[in-house]
Order: sequence, then C-alpha cells, then structure tokens
Amino acid sequence: MGKLSLLQLIVSIMVALALAHDTGNDTMNKREKRELLVRSKRRWVLSTIELVEEDPGPFPKIGTQIFNDRTPMLKNNYQFRISGTGVTEEPIGVFSIGDTDGVVYVHKSIDRETYPIFHINFDIMDKETGNPVDRTLGFDVAIKDINDNAPYFENLVTKASVKESLPEGYLPVPLTARDRDEANTENSTISLRVLSQEPAEPQINLKQVEGTKMSQLTFTGCFDYDKVKMYKVVVEAKDHGKPALSSTAVVNLHIMDSNTHQPVFKNKTYNTQVMEMESNREILRVAVTDADTPNTPAWRAVYSIVKGNEEGNYKIETDPKTNEGILTVIKGKDFEKTTVTNVEIAVENEEPLFVCGSGGPNSPKTLTALPQTVNVAVKVIDVNDPPEFDKKVVNVYVKEEEVTGMLLYTPKVTDVDSDVGKIRYELVEDPAGWVSIDNKTGAVTTVKKMDRESPHVNKDNIYTILIHAIDDGKPPATATCTILVHLGDINDNIPSLVEKELVLCGNKVIVPVEDKDKPPFGCPCSFSLGVDNGDKTLKSHWKLDPANGMEAGLVSLKTLPYGNYTVPLVILDQQGQEAHDIVQVIVCDCGKGDKCRASLPRSSSLGSAAIGLLMAGLLLLLLLLLFLLLCECGGKTFTHLPLNLQEEGNQTLIKYNEEAGGSACKGEPMLILTPTTPNREVIDGMKQATPGIPFIQKTNEMTQETNEMYRTTGRTIVTQVSSSGEGGFSGGGTFQRMGEAYGTLRSQGGRGMYQTTSRNNTMRSNSSRYSRLLSNQHISEHIDRKLYMIGDEVDYQPYGYGYEGTGSKCQSLDELSLNNLDNNLDFLGDLGSKFNTLGGICQQDMQEKNIRL
Repeated sequence: MGKLSLLQLIVSIMVALALAHDTGNDTMNKREKRELLVRSKRRWVLSTIELVEEDPGPFPKIGTQIFNDRTPMLKNNYQFRISGTGVTEEPIGVFSIGDTDGVVYVHKSIDRETYPIFHINFDIMDKETGNPVDRTLGFDVAIKDINDNAPYFENLVTKASVKESLPEGYLPVPLTARDRDEANTENSTISLRVLSQEPAEPQINLKQVEGTKMSQLTFTGCFDYDKVKMYKVVVEAKDHGKPALSSTAVVNLHIMDSNTHQPVFKNKTYNTQVMEMESNREILRVAVTDADTPNTPAWRAVYSIVKGNEEGNYKIETDPKTNEGILTVIKGKDFEKTTVTNVEIAVENEEPLFVCGSGGPNSPKTLTALPQTVNVAVKVIDVNDPPEFDKKVVNVYVKEEEVTGMLLYTPKVTDVDSDVGKIRYELVEDPAGWVSIDNKTGAVTTVKKMDRESPHVNKDNIYTILIHAIDDGKPPATATCTILVHLGDINDNIPSLVEKELVLCGNKVIVPVEDKDKPPFGCPCSFSLGVDNGDKTLKSHWKLDPANGMEAGLVSLKTLPYGNYTVPLVILDQQGQEAHDIVQVIVCDCGKGDKCRASLPRSSSLGSAAIGLLMAGLLLLLLLLLFLLLCECGGKTFTHLPLNLQEEGNQTLIKYNEEAGGSACKGEPMLILTPTTPNREVIDGMKQATPGIPFIQKTNEMTQETNEMYRTTGRTIVTQVSSSGEGGFSGGGTFQRMGEAYGTLRSQGGRGMYQTTSRNNTMRSNSSRYSRLLSNQHISEHIDRKLYMIGDEVDYQPYGYGYEGTGSKCQSLDELSLNNLDNNLDFLGDLGSKFNTLGGICQQDMQEKNIRL
C-alpha cells in the first residue's frame, strides 16, 4: 500500500508538471533566454592595473596583461584590441596592447588632476572574419595621487579697510585656501597661520570658522590711526602631504580714522551784543580745533546750548564749510528785563568719542572726559520799544449795509519808552475803503456801507483791517493791530439766473439760480412762469418741474420747432423777495450730446426750391426776349430789298482780300454820287454824331430840306431827307429816306432802269440799328465831300491824247460777244440751294410790292 501511494503521488506530480509546461511555455522560454544573456561564465582574466601620476618612466612600460579562455579554440587566429580613454579618446597615445599576448603597455606619464580615471575597453577579434569572439570587457583605471600640488589662495593680495574704533576680535578679512590634490587625503588637507605682520602691534592671528573651510583674521588690542595707518600681514597655507607643500598670501589692512580726539574751543570765553527785541540775526561765531581727519564724522562738530537759553531766545548751528558754530538770536530780548545773558555752549563730534583702555575701546560714558564747553556773554542794548496794543487781534461783529459813521473799534495802547499821548495811528490795510481812523485816538469808524458779498470779504464773512500805532521815539517804533470785522448777512440780494441762455435738447432743461445771500435769506427758491403779455401760448408750451430748490426744471409741453424762445420767470427767495428774469431757450438738434450740433458743410447739390427758381428765371428770360421781339416786329412787315440795291456790308460779310484781276482799262471814271448838305446847323452832340441828317429845333413843325442836285453824264441823283420831331432827335423818332435815280447804268446806250426803294426804320437808343445808321451817315458824308470836290480833280477833266492807234477793245462789257450762248438762260433755273433761298426772299418782296420784271 505504501508503494502504491508513492506511485500515485509521482504520477500526479508529473501530470501537474506537464500542464504547467503547456500553459507557461512562452514564459519559460523568455526566462531561459534572459538567463542565458545574464548568467554566463567569466571568460576574461585581467590582473590589477596600478598607475601612479607623474611616473618618470622609462616608457613604454608594462601596465598589465589580459587573457581570454577562448583563445585555445582559435589556434592563434585571433587578435586583441584596446579602445577608450588614452587610446581612441584624449589623451591619445597613453595605452596600447599586444595583438596575441594581451600585454598592456603604458607610453607616457599621466597628470591625475587632469585625467583622474581612464575607461578602457578590451576586445578579442577573429582575424579571418573580423568579428568579435567574445563580449567587450570594460575596465576603469584609477590614477594614484601624489602630493604634487601646493595649496593656493583665491587672492594672492587682499586689501581691507578697518576702522580705528573696531573692537578687538574678528577682522573683516575672510581667507580661503584650496588644493588640487585628491580630496580627503593628507595631500589636500591644509593648515593656515600668520607667518608675519608689520608692525607687530596689535597682534593679529588666524582662526578657522567652524563648519566651513574658511579662516578669518583676528586681533587683540587697539589700532591707533595717528601711529600706524596700514598693516601688512603674510599668511601661509600648508598641506599635510609628504613632502608638505605650502604657499603664502598678503593681506594689507588700511586703518580708517575714528573719533579719538575731542574738539576744543579756540577761546575760553566769548562776548557779543544784540539790540533789544532784535531777532533772526547772527550775533557770534565760535571756532574749535580737532585732531581727527577733516571732513569726516570724527571731525565735524555738533554744537549745543547747555545753559542760558531757557526762554528759547537763541539757537546755534554748524557751518558745514568752516566747522564753526553760528549763534543766532531768534526771539528778541527785552532790555527792561535783562541786560546781559550768559550762554554756555558745548561741542561734540558726529561720531561718538572712544578711548582704548585695558586692551579695548571704551565708551566716553565710562570715562571722566566730558564734552568741551565755553561761556558766551550776550549784552542786550536798549532801543526804543514800540507801542503795544492790549489786543493784537480784535474781532468785531456787525451786520452788512449798516449806516455809515458807526464806530467799529477804539484801541488801547501802552508804551514803556514814550508818551502814550504822542502816539499817532495810521490805517494800513482797508482794501474796500470802508473805514477811516482817527490819528490821535485810533478810533476806527465806517465811511461806507459794508457789503458781505464784496470780493474783499473772505469765505468766512470776515473783512480784515490793519492799523499801526507809531510813537515819537528815535527812530519811531511801530505796533500793528489786526481788526477782523465779522459781517452778518441780510436779505439785500435777489435771486438771479446763473445762465440766461440755455439749450433744450430733449423736452427738459435745468435752469440754475443763485442768490448771494446766505440762508435764511437766499435759496432754495420758488419758481413760476412770468407774465406772458397777452400771449396765451406760454403756459401751453412750458411748465416748471421741479419749481423749488437751487434750480428749476423747464419742461416743454409739446414738440417745438427749432429756434429761440423767450421764457419769463419769477423767482422768490426764502423771505419772499421777488426777482423777474428772462431765460432764452435755444431749441436745436443736439444729436447725442448736450449742445447744438455744428452746421453741416455746404453741399453743391440744389434743392427742389432752387431748381424751381432757376427754371422760373429761365422762363422769365425767354418771355422777355419774346416780348422784345413782339415790340420790335409786331404788326409790321419786313421789307426785303432787291439784291442789287442792298448796301454793301449791311448784314453781309465784306471780302477785303480779293486779288482777282480787274479791268485793264477804264472807259470813264466811276462816280458814286451821294447827297451833301452844306451850311448844316448842329444843335447838340447827338446831332453832331449824325452829320448826314440836318436837325432844326422846332415844335410841331415839319422841316424839309432838299439837298443840292448833282448831275453827271447820263446820271441824276436826288436825295431827300425828311425828319420830324420835337427838340431835335429822340430815341423813338421815325425816319424815312426816299431816293429816286434816273439815269443810264450803262455808259454807252442800253436799257434804263427805274427803282424806288423805301425803308422804314424804327430806332431805339443804344440799339444796333442806330449804330449802323451812324456808320452809314459817316460813309455818306465822306462820299459827299468827294463828290463836292470832284469838279476840281484834274484827272477827270477833258484831256486830249495823241493818237496811238486802235483803241482798247475792252472799254465796255457790251462789246463782248455772247453769240455762242444763243441767249439760253436755262442755267439760271438751277443755281443751287443758296441762290434758291435768296431768290425766294426777293420774289416774295416783289410780289408784295407788285413789281414785275
């Protein structure tokens, strides 16, 4: 049974192991791999490498040798390699290794302070494949230290300033020494000591500060600035190495002067004098000597008054430049009470005095030495004392607007040096000129009513008056008294508007009011609308809300057009005193502000009204033109002249630059006959401007003048001018000129032509037709003069010529042959549009006058 149970137990364990193997196969595999990477048998063999810094050699020297247990299997087919610090990294060239024997060589000395440790890597490589045979072996080589560095100070020379009054103990000079050798060894352990000092007193030592590597100088005794001003201390730092190394540093101590000497007065006593009641004046300067350094707190003096200034009449200050004491009287001394004052002055320095005793400084309080003092005798010189008012400031209470002549104040004056009866009084300050003063009694009375609201009265309702009392001494002395007149208020002012012109932006505007009187005579006030003088719209437009207080609210009851409005107001103060005032209200567009907006910039566009006015003006101008045309031409028919009788230059263009060839010969002179009027009578300047028309001033008469008739060969011209009028020529007169001509237009035979031309002209002053008439008259006058003198022209007299052969063939156009034209005038039916227009006008004129061609 026992064996059976043991067998069952074994089987159960095997089954459990199988299941565990199946479920944890991956985990076991990973674990086995990890164990294979971590747990392995050491194959490298390396002896200890010991290197000492600054090894003198000789080099190369063997440092160590390494082995690997896989080398037998490679049968010399391997190679050792070395890398790391000293080989492939700085400092390069320190180590090397034999390829097959694994001997490590050292080639030069090493400075531990520069490279305290070397990290070296060893490898073994297969020569054929170049692959590593085993893992890399890393090895750290520590360099052994030797005492090759001496301690050193951070500063070879240290300067420090020490006050002469410094108590014995530590000096403000910390010292620190360092060593580059390996820490926490005897090579880097340092000891400091004072090697020497100059001078030897007081004794200076070194003491290490607990908890630090710093040491500090100490001293016992006292420094004396007057004897020694600088100390030189040599300090040594030494390590504990073998052999021990050391270095030194120098400490220069500069001694600063302190207050070791008391200031001493140059004189033992001083005397001075001051005028009676004189104040704020320098009366004496006292000087001291001090052996300490000038312009230092140990030298600068501080003065004080120890005795004789119980009433505070004097003060003493130090002159910073001379170190003297300045004694000044600040409050006058009365000669009648004191003639001489003894003032005791003491002097000290700004810095407390010290004395070195029993090896250390002691405060002056523990010594018997006291501050230096000196006595000053101040003599008071008698002068004329001024009068004295019993009250220098007097308060007087009166009401404003009191009757003039009221007595305000009569002063009481005393004078110890002069007769009171000989004192005179003067009014010094009376800005409003309200009072007067009696020169003998000093009585102050009013000469004008005093107004509380005057600008000369301050905000406390006080009017200030100053008076002087002057005695008859030599020189005269003066006393001053101030009279403060407190003015009580009465209801002597009515309310008034602060601003008489207000801007209404909405429907309400605040109307502020002021009353110079104080309550209960001034505001708050009551407001109401004034009398509208029959205008019933005032109360329908405005109301007051609120109507009581320091200001009223003026409310518009309806929307008002923009403009200015006058609103009368009645204002009552608390006593019912009535004031009538008018406020101007400006109703305008304020935008978002509380003031009227500025005018918009002018625009170049026209409104409908402007456009309408412009069109109306244009229509009116057209109507005026049409009216003038009707007045000029209405009811009358325009008479057209035949083309051959129209005047040259009248409504036509005159060509002046024709240069065509003219006739080569002249059959007879062309005579342009125009009437002349000899013995003409000129009435005035207007008549003189129209010489072609004679004027005779007659009333309701018709004057007719027949001009001289000129006859030439084959031509007769008669010109008749008739004019009617009163008082000469007038702007509205009518002229008619008729001309009849009989003659032959051809020089040799031909067809006669009779033409009668009539023209009616209506002339107005300053018109274009009047101007043309003047021009025609000037031309007519010129032609008349030429015709009048033609009889005297030699060129036109009969003249005999010698026979020169056949005469000219072009004396006349009648000799031209027109046979080739066969009298065919059909071409005249189609002369163009311009001629057709002209022909139509002439045809119309001839039809109206029944003229037949």
